[in-house]
Amino acid sequence: MNIASLFIRRPVMTTLVMLSILLFGIMAYRLLPVSDLPNVDYPTIQVSAGMPGASAETMASSVATVLEREFSTISGIDSMSSVSAQGSTRITLQFNLNRNIDSAAQDVQSAIARTARHLPADMPSPPSYSKMNPAAAPFLFIALTSPTLPLSDLDQYGQTVIGQRISMVDGVAQVEIMGSQKYAVRIQADPEKLFAMGVGIDDVANAIDAGNVNQPTGVLYGPRRALTIQAQGQLMRASDYGPLIVAYRNGAPVRLEEVAHVFDSVENDKSAAWYYSSQGKQRSIFLAVQRQPGRNTVEVSAAVRAKLPSIIAQLPPSVSLNIMFDRSTKIKESFRDAQTTMVLTLLLVVVVIFVFLRTFSATLIPALALPMSVIGAFSVMHLMHYSLDTLSLMALTLAIGFVVDDAIVMLENVVRHMEMGKDRLTAALDGSREISFTILSMTLSLAAVFIPVLFMGGLVGRLFQEFAVTIGTAVLVSGFISLTLTPMLCSKLLKPPASMHHGRIYWFTERGFTAMLNFYDRTLSWALLHRRTVMVFSLAVLIVTIVLARNVSLGFLPTEDQDMMSVQTEAAEGTSYKAMFEYQQAMAAILQGEPEVKDFLSSAGGGGGSGNSGRMFVHLKPRRERALSAEQFAQKMRPKLASVPGVRAFPQVPPPLPIGGRMSKSQ
Repeated sequence: MNIASLFIRRPVMTTLVMLSILLFGIMAYRLLPVSDLPNVDYPTIQVSAGMPGASAETMASSVATVLEREFSTISGIDSMSSVSAQGSTRITLQFNLNRNIDSAAQDVQSAIARTARHLPADMPSPPSYSKMNPAAAPFLFIALTSPTLPLSDLDQYGQTVIGQRISMVDGVAQVEIMGSQKYAVRIQADPEKLFAMGVGIDDVANAIDAGNVNQPTGVLYGPRRALTIQAQGQLMRASDYGPLIVAYRNGAPVRLEEVAHVFDSVENDKSAAWYYSSQGKQRSIFLAVQRQPGRNTVEVSAAVRAKLPSIIAQLPPSVSLNIMFDRSTKIKESFRDAQTTMVLTLLLVVVVIFVFLRTFSATLIPALALPMSVIGAFSVMHLMHYSLDTLSLMALTLAIGFVVDDAIVMLENVVRHMEMGKDRLTAALDGSREISFTILSMTLSLAAVFIPVLFMGGLVGRLFQEFAVTIGTAVLVSGFISLTLTPMLCSKLLKPPASMHHGRIYWFTERGFTAMLNFYDRTLSWALLHRRTVMVFSLAVLIVTIVLARNVSLGFLPTEDQDMMSVQTEAAEGTSYKAMFEYQQAMAAILQGEPEVKDFLSSAGGGGGSGNSGRMFVHLKPRRERALSAEQFAQKMRPKLASVPGVRAFPQVPPPLPIGGRMSKSQ
């Protein structure tokens, strides 16, 4: 039985089948998303709860414990961790890889609703959740600066105009506002004046609550018209609070401005963010955009960037919007490099085939099988919802070396029959009949090598599943093409050996092959005559290999240079926010003088007023413009940042794949 005879005798059908594979492969390639790694994100949900003024112990016992007890009943949770600080609690739920994040979010929402009766009654709002992994670095940083507008107005643009619009983009999990300076009125009561007037602090609080209300007033119903009464009872500025009557003493009113200092300020004046660029240092509002687990970074970034022109049109001319870092840019650059590598690999294989076959017609046949096998794999990748990432492109690059073997075996056997004096059609039929089963067994055995990878579990299995399926598919497609297209082309394109005229290049390479064959013959004869020496040498190579393998360092994934470095800073417990600002700016001055740095953001302080922590996100220059890699630069900065007394700095390169649900000061 000859599998290839049907395709040899029907070249039009074979051509149409190949064109179909080519057409569907090209269409699938255009639809495949671009990514850095396969989608192996753990479904992760973060739950946040706040109660202003509560201590960390109160938040842990009254809020975190209640929520954790209810969350523990949800199925599919791999890990659950919580962090409680003054006035806030954050719980991170990480589910197993097989759990759908949308259904997990519904379970989390139901659990939050069930805990409503057991949570403190004075919580201003119920707990909220977001589909995000706090350990994952934001994929987009946007800096808002203005030389004239106050930070409170800049924060309003960031919160309402930009942040809310970006949060509505499909795939965005959260837009974190760093250095938020939301407008607020601050009232600092003077204890001495309160004592002199005989007014208590509770009287001041009650007067502020009573004088700052926003409630419906009512409706006037007339014989012919009904009028809604509007009374603006909400106070918006500090000047509106001053005349409030706190109490009456000796028949005279005591106003708020007489016992307290009332001024315009911000909600949290103990946090700040700065933007450092070639233009110097500027106070700034930063927007850190995080994607949902399982969503494609390039697609989400493109959707966010498509929104920015309409957002910028709504900003005043004095507000500058700067995209400091976009991770999708580095992913697309890596994708282009992988594409170039794959094309170069394809060209090198074709050149090697031509060097050995030395005829254009014979070289064209396996050269056509190479791109057909790769393009045919794109259709299966699209059906499996895979992406064009590092591992899938590596699989296709490796497959180029595998898939050419079948076509060359078929070609060589057909040429052998032509050298026996047969015509092209007869040689193709006889040669394919002899070699078809061999090619089938070669293809299946090579594809079977990757089957165990498909059954690997956990994160590693999910990571390499795409690699195994892609390379296995390319091998199977190459086997099909070698049994169909290759013998058909042999029956049409090969020239009889008698009609071929060889030139000087052919005879030059022929002498080279003869010399190489003679060298192999001599070395093989020597090896057969000195078997013990060869065995001892082989054993020594094996021992050295084992020793070297034991000394190779181990790791999960190599550190990837994404032109980014993060620095977490921590001062002693109880450090004031003003001292932390000074520490942060001292370390920023060190980074600002480094030639590898393009720009960076620095933020200090945070919730609860502890103010003893900070963060810096450093955007490095492109790799071709700096001598050090990101990891080498991080090692270089460790002793320099450690020279600032009173604060510790932890520089690190963000990992390509975040594992765990909490940010860490190490990998």
